[in-house]
Amino acid sequence: MSNISSLNEFLLLAFADTRELQLLHFSLFLGIYLAALLGNGLIITAVACDHRLHTPMYFFLLNLSLLDLGTVSTTVPKSMANSLWDTRAISYSGCAAQVFLVALLLGGEYCLLTVMAYDRYVAICRPLHYGTLMGSRACVRMAAAVWASGFLYSVLHTANTFSIPLCQGNTVDQFFCEIPQILKLSCSDSYLREVGLIVIGACLGFVCFIFIVLSYMQIFTAVLRIPSEQGRHKAFSTCLPHLAVFSLFVSTDLFAYLKPPSLSSPALDLVVAVLYAVVPPTLNPLIYSMRNKELKDALRKVISWTFFSSGDIAIALRK
Repeated sequence: MSNISSLNEFLLLAFADTRELQLLHFSLFLGIYLAALLGNGLIITAVACDHRLHTPMYFFLLNLSLLDLGTVSTTVPKSMANSLWDTRAISYSGCAAQVFLVALLLGGEYCLLTVMAYDRYVAICRPLHYGTLMGSRACVRMAAAVWASGFLYSVLHTANTFSIPLCQGNTVDQFFCEIPQILKLSCSDSYLREVGLIVIGACLGFVCFIFIVLSYMQIFTAVLRIPSEQGRHKAFSTCLPHLAVFSLFVSTDLFAYLKPPSLSSPALDLVVAVLYAVVPPTLNPLIYSMRNKELKDALRKVISWTFFSSGDIAIALRK
């Protein structure tokens, strides 16, 4: 029996064996990563710079973009580097850091989506109390609670996972260090503590899920009572992006962690991991900006300011 502390590195799953396919994987992930950086970076810049977006909804959207940026930056660059340099290795500390950050960011995102549902509920169902319930101090406290919850969730899972002895080698069948894949390397019955934590986390997640579902049932009931079609359209336009992001996040996570063992295979696990760790952070900025006129106007200003500023710099350099 060899303990995890005696290992110096883990071996991640390789996307391909041939050099051409490795470079193709690098190119695809590079494009996805740059798209995620650009989309989330533009939203963060727009919300921070445009005073019209200094509202609770956009404050939480800024935090969502920060979490998404962290998620893709934790998982994608290492996988790209391994394909570029034709290696599979990740250090012990690097693997622990990935587990910690992924758990923190994904746990925090789930909590944040719950807070964002509460924000939409108060805005539509209790508009007269919105200024009181969603004041600046309350929003900062809720955001702090989101990050603190993700941190606590991450500390518990990381400490427990990396205290389990391993008897099945050091090959992780995933493109990043994922807790379920590390548990497959553990000794018989030694993973039960971590499974217990996962069950507790799943129960808390189920409570959040029920809260969000009940909130949207009341939201849609209130929206359908709005007499004007324009008012209903405006209310729906603020809710549908969040609902789409939540559905994408939950559906991919549930399939990743609750699929039957008979369906498990390295290829399927790889696809599912890409779906929940890479696709949502890349698509979330697009989902939020498609139906939001205020955000689209702010993004246009950021883009035009960037181009005009770079043009002025180029002219000054020529002179």
